[in-house]
Amino acid sequence: MPTVFDQFTHRTTDVTAQLAALDIPLTTPARPPADLNPADPWASNYTAPVNRSTLAWCTAATMLADHHHTGIDRQVLAADALLRELGVRGLAQLHSDFCAGAPIDYRFTPCPYCSGIGEDPTQPACEEVGCAPWLEFAGHDHPCPVCHGDDYQPQWIAEERMTELEELLADAIEERERRASLRYRIRARLYTGRRAPNGPTGDGTPR
Repeated sequence: MPTVFDQFTHRTTDVTAQLAALDIPLTTPARPPADLNPADPWASNYTAPVNRSTLAWCTAATMLADHHHTGIDRQVLAADALLRELGVRGLAQLHSDFCAGAPIDYRFTPCPYCSGIGEDPTQPACEEVGCAPWLEFAGHDHPCPVCHGDDYQPQWIAEERMTELEELLADAIEERERRASLRYRIRARLYTGRRAPNGPTGDGTPR
C-alpha cells in the first residue's frame, strides 16, 4: 500500500525521467573558479555542482515549469541557480515571488516541498541538518525547511478566515453608517445655516 512519502519518490522519478528523455545530465558539471573582478559587485564564482535528482531541485523545476507553462527543459538553468544560491529554503522565496512577493500562509496553502505534511520529506539524519547531539536519539521530527512545520488544515483555517471576514465586514458596515450619519448631520447644519438669514421667522413672516 503506497505511503504519503511515495508521492515524493514519484515527483523525483517523473522529473528525472523527463531529463533523461531530453538527454539533460542529472548533475551539472563543476565550473572552473572564475577570477573575481573587485570592481564588479555582481561577479560570482559559484562552482558547486547541482544534483538535479534531488527532491528540492525537482520541486523547483516543477514549480517554475508550471508557473511559466513551459517544459522542464526550459527551467533547468533557473532551478540550478535557485538551488545554488538559496538552497532548499529558496523554494519558499520562489513561492512568494510567484504571488507577487506576498507572504504564503502554509496553514491554508499546501507547501510545494512537503505537500503539507509539515516534515522534511527527505527524512534526513540529524547530522545532516545539524541537530544538537542530545537530540539524535530522541526520535524527534525534522520540520520542513520551507513551511517550517506549519499545520496544513485548510478546513479549519478557512472557517477562521470566514469568521474574521464577517467581523471585518460588520465593522465596515457600522463605520459606514456612522460616517453617513455624521455627514447627514453636517449637511443638515450647513443647510440650516444657509437658509436661516432669509428664511421665515417664527410667525411665518419673512425676515
